[in-house]
Amino acid sequence: MPDAPIVDFHAVVPAGGAGTRLWPLSRAGHPKFLLDLTGTGRTLLQATVDRLLPLTGPGHVLVVTGARHAAAVADQLPELGAEHVLAEPSPRDSMAAIGLAAAVLARRHGPDVVLGSFAADHVITGLPGFEATIRQAVAAARTGAVVTIGIPATEPSTAFGYVQAGEPLGAPGAPSARRALGFTEKPDAQTAAAYLAAGGYSWNAGMFVVRAGVLLEHLAAQLPALHDGLLRIAAAWDTDERDARLADTWPGLTRIAIDHAIAEPVAAAGGVAVVPGTFGWDDVGDFASLGALLGTGDGGPTLGTPDDVLRIDADGSVVATGGRTVTVVGVPDAVVVDTADALLVTTRAHAQQVKAAVDGWRARGRDDLL
Repeated sequence: MPDAPIVDFHAVVPAGGAGTRLWPLSRAGHPKFLLDLTGTGRTLLQATVDRLLPLTGPGHVLVVTGARHAAAVADQLPELGAEHVLAEPSPRDSMAAIGLAAAVLARRHGPDVVLGSFAADHVITGLPGFEATIRQAVAAARTGAVVTIGIPATEPSTAFGYVQAGEPLGAPGAPSARRALGFTEKPDAQTAAAYLAAGGYSWNAGMFVVRAGVLLEHLAAQLPALHDGLLRIAAAWDTDERDARLADTWPGLTRIAIDHAIAEPVAAAGGVAVVPGTFGWDDVGDFASLGALLGTGDGGPTLGTPDDVLRIDADGSVVATGGRTVTVVGVPDAVVVDTADALLVTTRAHAQQVKAAVDGWRARGRDDLL
């Protein structure tokens, strides 16, 4: 059945980061994946799991998150069960998070299960296209490839990495899969424009689909100390030795992204495939992208109660209300974010610079705002 869960497929959802470009909505203690930023009544994390469950079936989704967020994650996702929330003592970047999940899955279900890694804080539209893409990616992964999902580039963005597609992979059930010729991490504007003009390049959205055992084999070849440490922790995960292994092993693990640890070197050796994503995707990276997701509304995007916002000659302004009325006069494309303890005023053109505000308050010792 085309709409049935995929046999032996497990989804891994790394839920980390503070979303500093969405401050003061997103904070270190309550980051963006725990927020309903699109007004649907579901947080970004809940929406991520909602779209994965039809592909995996119950009991086949693992969320990897920081220890300080584990309780909130479990509260938002009671359908998963505690054994499907893996809590990291401290951030070690995406390779440790995904590698831990792969090692735990390999012990629980065997190394041939296919895992897909999907960020907890992205917005995806066109779910039939998403499901069709992931089904192709799983079929391609069964051949032993590390598969990434390529998002069609709509502009020469410098905010994303790029992946170049080569010849067809020829995998049964994955007619769109192609060999990945290589990855480029966030190129400059001129290079990004050249990629767009040349064709064959797509944005790297950080979605990877691969057999658990294949991922661990590549990790053993590229970073053996990290591989061995994760296997030690995974061996103790479902025992009373878990906390001891986390305490003596986790702090020494290499901090590195999966893109650099696995995707780039394995692609150079011909072991990575790319499947084009036939769905809408946004990483909600700043208030400009959030504004685009929220739409125009009454003169501009609003998160909160539209009746509390008044715009006068301020078309396109993004407003997030915190219970007070907000009036924007004569500032088109402004960004105004009102919370109980912090107010942000900027413009959509400066949305990427909001992270500097977080750095500035940290430098002043205002950890209460972070």
